[in-house]
Amino acid sequence: MSKVDTFRSLHHRRLAGDPLVLPGPWDAASARVCVEAGFPALATPSAGVAASLGYEDGATPADEMFAAVARVVRAVDVPVSADVEGGYGLAPKELVERLLEAGAVGCNLEDSDSGVLKDPRRHAEWLAQVRYAAGDRLFVNARVDVFSVGFTDPEQAAEQAIERAASYVAAGADCVYPIGAPTTVLPLLRSGIQGPINVYARLDGEGPSPTELGELGATRVTFGPGLQRRATAALREIAAQLR
Repeated sequence: MSKVDTFRSLHHRRLAGDPLVLPGPWDAASARVCVEAGFPALATPSAGVAASLGYEDGATPADEMFAAVARVVRAVDVPVSADVEGGYGLAPKELVERLLEAGAVGCNLEDSDSGVLKDPRRHAEWLAQVRYAAGDRLFVNARVDVFSVGFTDPEQAAEQAIERAASYVAAGADCVYPIGAPTTVLPLLRSGIQGPINVYARLDGEGPSPTELGELGATRVTFGPGLQRRATAALREIAAQLR
């Protein structure tokens, strides 16, 4: 079985309370640590990679992001999905080629730009072009940003998320990622969205555990740049002690 087939299979036939947990390594060393801990797949976070390269979130040049993903892929044997933000303005065919050259088996693609939601119909058409270019070689995780930009009422945002998710799944997305969705609306999202759902989890102990998120409807759980930020905080403490 190919890595992308393995990765795709990890999203299906999951029991409630047993979501696929994907840690977010930002470089080769952190990727190896995650694999040594027993995780079957990884998902690089764009913000974590950006910080490791000295950029603000969203400001990493495409070449540097793809190179960072390639380093992670080379360091481990498990499937690696990559957060490539909004695609860096690349045409779908080129975006797919760059991801495959880096060795990624999947990608996150956002539906907002500079804090503004994209037109869902046009974004769905773009996702369909990505799907066509990729065939079955990439697992496409379509991020839905209505909870972070555009809407303040959770139920209204959930309705919009369900509508957008339907368009993106119809366009060929393998999974949808309603980032920032409060736990109170996760059952509603689960009932209204076809296919796997990615949910963001916090690492500060303030939010539900991955198991609890799975019980609420999450198919897979990711942490964004959480691991990189925790590691940076630990390093900051060690550095302060050294002084």
